[in-house]
Amino acid sequence: MVKWAGAAGICINEESRILMVLQGKPEETKKWAVPSGGVEKGETYRECCRREFEEETGFLVEVLDEVKVKTGTYEGFSVEVRYFILKIMGGSRKIQDPDNLIYDIAWKTKEDLAALDFSFPEDRDFLLRYIEKVCNFS
Repeated sequence: MVKWAGAAGICINEESRILMVLQGKPEETKKWAVPSGGVEKGETYRECCRREFEEETGFLVEVLDEVKVKTGTYEGFSVEVRYFILKIMGGSRKIQDPDNLIYDIAWKTKEDLAALDFSFPEDRDFLLRYIEKVCNFS
């Protein structure tokens, strides 16, 4: 089975909002996800996370901690995605995705996450739990 490896970045601002991107192929319904993408040849997961986040959002980030590894199979591929916590160090909100799959960038609240149409629905509960943990929601 062919393996696909990727990285995803979680960035939460001082207002307890998480940065999300609206994505999809032109013919697909657009859905929300944390910025993510595939590891390129010779690239580490951390380098992939930093590059993908910058491409999809315009923000320059520091990669902090790895908080989750998601594995599974999807359409005949073995998939491994590593999730990292990020801190914005510079840049500005700007879509510059070379794949032209990003349509919007937005800071979303915990309440927004509960209602968003997710590209990867299995991420919703993890992201909600993570925001509650780090932002001390009851």
